[in-house]
Amino acid sequence: MNRREAIGRVGLILGGTIIGAEFFISGCKPSSPKVNDLFTQDDVALMDEIGETILPATSSPGAKAAEVGKFMTVMVQDCYTADDQKIFTKGLKDLNDASDKKFGKKFLEATPEQRTQLLTELDKEQKDYTKNKKPEDPNHYFRMLKELTLLGFFTSKPGATQALRYIAVPGKYDGNVTYKKGDKAWAT
Repeated sequence: MNRREAIGRVGLILGGTIIGAEFFISGCKPSSPKVNDLFTQDDVALMDEIGETILPATSSPGAKAAEVGKFMTVMVQDCYTADDQKIFTKGLKDLNDASDKKFGKKFLEATPEQRTQLLTELDKEQKDYTKNKKPEDPNHYFRMLKELTLLGFFTSKPGATQALRYIAVPGKYDGNVTYKKGDKAWAT
């Protein structure tokens, strides 16, 4: 055995020891991997389902197809203040707790009808809160969820190309396009 082979084998042994120790310390139980500093994959799945309840799939794809959960993780992590991040993450827990209190199950386990009922009540709550909110009051977490769902969906490929009218390379600007009742809005 030459020196190069010996170093390679020692590296393999040490690498296996480090990986094995991590596996041993973590207790061999699967954990939801972190997406970023604030969210796990379980949070993304929850946000996708909340988004899908707000914007369900019909003749066009829903919020889940647009992966709004992933979009929300980036927006909250990168664009929200620390206070709004806390409100948002606590809001996800509060939403799950409200579902558990109302239906005896977490949001992801609830039926589509129960999900819609809960989100309708939360929407009414946030509208009342927003109407009476002072400028220094914190934002309501459900309003943030709803706004990010809409923004994420309509700026995504499925939202812009399938839910809205889309021309990849538009021609000249025409500010007087005729609109017929029932036409989709323009994405471009």
